[in-house]
Amino acid sequence: MDYETYRKNNFADPQPDARYAFRGMHAVTLYFQEYEAAVAYYAQVLGLPAYKEGQGTHGWRIGDTWFTLLKGRQGNPANVEINFVMATPAEAERLQAAFIAAGGVGEPPSDQFMYIPVRYCPVRDPFGTEILIFSPLEAE
Repeated sequence: MDYETYRKNNFADPQPDARYAFRGMHAVTLYFQEYEAAVAYYAQVLGLPAYKEGQGTHGWRIGDTWFTLLKGRQGNPANVEINFVMATPAEAERLQAAFIAAGGVGEPPSDQFMYIPVRYCPVRDPFGTEILIFSPLEAE
């Protein structure tokens, strides 16, 4: 199926009006019982956190938003997927490889339709959190 057929099958036409004037989303926050191990894993991939408050909050600047880990009391994130949108397909693959090298597991990158055609690079961190890394594909 080509993208135009995909679009016609999956998107409302016309698009519904937005109810609010969003500027975006400010942050993704995950709570981990295995907090120290989670901070170490994400720091291995993303580098040192740009923000630290006490012994239970670490945050990384991701584009124009924040990715924050907080110390949780019970369990680790479940039934959650976080998304990293990369500038290029090569950067998406590079980040996926870093998450896997640090101890995550993932499938080989593939080209998929989401809201637009993308390079799709899924990973699961060692704590069970689903991570989707993707980049828009150039129009061919």
